[in-house]
Amino acid sequence: MSMIRNYEGFQPVSLKQEGDVQPSETDHLSTEEGDPGKDSEPRQISRQPSVTESILYPNPYHKPYISRKYFVTRPGAIETAMEDLKGHLAETSGETIQGFWLLTEIDHWNNEKERLVLVTDKTLLICKYDFIMLSCVQLQRIPLSTVCRICLGKFAFPGMSLDKRQGEGLRIYWGSAEQQSLLSHWNPWSNEVPYATFAEHPMKYSSEMFLKICKLSGFTSKLVPAVQNAHKNSTGSVIGKGLTVLTEPILIKTYTGLMSFIGNRNKLGYSLARGSIGF
Repeated sequence: MSMIRNYEGFQPVSLKQEGDVQPSETDHLSTEEGDPGKDSEPRQISRQPSVTESILYPNPYHKPYISRKYFVTRPGAIETAMEDLKGHLAETSGETIQGFWLLTEIDHWNNEKERLVLVTDKTLLICKYDFIMLSCVQLQRIPLSTVCRICLGKFAFPGMSLDKRQGEGLRIYWGSAEQQSLLSHWNPWSNEVPYATFAEHPMKYSSEMFLKICKLSGFTSKLVPAVQNAHKNSTGSVIGKGLTVLTEPILIKTYTGLMSFIGNRNKLGYSLARGSIGF
């Protein structure tokens, strides 16, 4: 009986009190003022995914594993390439660099090639740069005064082509396509093609810096006035022709496209980490 009397002072308590309403999915982590008696332990509340997080731009490491495979994105690689080419121009020609871009060149067989492109006051330079060894492998010089036509548009292919490319590009002509010999047309390694075709580099969205140097619109906005100024200052016969800027489909005459299909799918034209090979 004594034990019963010890519990007589307790009142029955309901298991569900007024302040214990379970929060909904859209509730915020907040407490009402003037109610210090509530349980202060943190509650696990499911949150709706933030819309702003998915639209923040640019996203520096949208796909970090993929971006790290390209040697050009590794710290100091692009800066070293810029300094190498600046030093080379200072020693050889003394020309002033007006712009520096990282683009993808697409040859007449639809093969992708990673290229650094520079515009000076007199010359367009297309550089094949080895971002693994950090050295310039090949440098092609095109006088701006010889550039006669610039075409902007979507890529177009013959109906039988197996490796059709989507998107838009830029083609720069410094001669007539009819002047290209049949041998150079059927030679995938020929350097006698009188034009160059460019598209944006796949690492365009890897960082804010790459977004700036990989955009075709930025390259075009510097190239066109540079060519026009070169034509004005030129004394050759090409000055009478002037520069023509067109918006039209860019035709790549590959019919089977087996070689470019294999090469482009494996990114053979880029300085890329390809994993360990061996035992």
